[in-house]
Amino acid sequence: MTDKLPALPPRTFNHVAVLMGGLSAEREISLRSGTAVADALDEEGYSITRVDVGRDIAARLAEIKPDVCFNALHGRFGEDGLIQGILETMAIPYTHSGVLASALAMHKEKAKDIMKPAGVPVAEARLVTREDAAATHALPPPYVVKPVDEGSSVGVLIVREGMNDWAKLIRDGGPVDQIVMVERFIPGRELTCAVIGDFATEVIEIVPEKGLAFYDYEAKYALGGSRHELPADILPDVYQLIRKYTLAAHASLGCRGVSRADFRFDDTPGGTGELICLEVNTQPGMTGTSLVPELAAYAGWSFGQLARWIVEDASCSR
Repeated sequence: MTDKLPALPPRTFNHVAVLMGGLSAEREISLRSGTAVADALDEEGYSITRVDVGRDIAARLAEIKPDVCFNALHGRFGEDGLIQGILETMAIPYTHSGVLASALAMHKEKAKDIMKPAGVPVAEARLVTREDAAATHALPPPYVVKPVDEGSSVGVLIVREGMNDWAKLIRDGGPVDQIVMVERFIPGRELTCAVIGDFATEVIEIVPEKGLAFYDYEAKYALGGSRHELPADILPDVYQLIRKYTLAAHASLGCRGVSRADFRFDDTPGGTGELICLEVNTQPGMTGTSLVPELAAYAGWSFGQLARWIVEDASCSR
């Protein structure tokens, strides 16, 4: 673990295709991330083509002929290894993690299977169909129900003791045959840390506002949806453990470039005191309310410098 950001490299690429939008439930956020990145890279002196990604993306890229792709896609097709496989096949350098790391991190159960032996603490969970999750409690409440391969807290439901409508809420969340993860709920603080190269950033505590129950989609992306405490006001040993686990998760999954790990720390009265890694995001948001740009700024980089470093870190065979 290094104590400072990596050196800013010289500019070796010129024409950058910024991939945004896409086909997932996170399309709107991807458009916001991509627009912010494209504007910043334009100011950094790159030639920019903004690409709203559809199923014709290979033909579009063959026509555009970029030097490199900045992957600003979120969710399925963008951070699950699929777009990365297309870019590998076309031999176009791209940002963030490669095919395998992206696929592993996106699948929450597979990610747990990799991170736990690397010493990263994870919560107990089961995979069941949505129909089975609504038929009977897969774990004792409280627990969390979430799609096994979505991001940005899309479709997440907390089932608490005494909830009368929990089965209906689960059924209404998606197709009955959809595989969901039922995970033990960890009370306490929501914390996050990022990796940039081999540098673990400081730690942010995210405090949802407006009566929101947790760091959900609205808390992540709505202005005023959450308050960020940077650096997080937690015990020093817990703080450093989060940085250590963030690097371990990043390395065990084989991530490259930038990633972000999310944690829960139970310091509630009479709580367990446990620290749990919830997931690793290989395509962190780059919007005005996103965490990684805020962490990079705290460490000394502008948004443009962060975007430039990510571009110059791009490659194939990631």
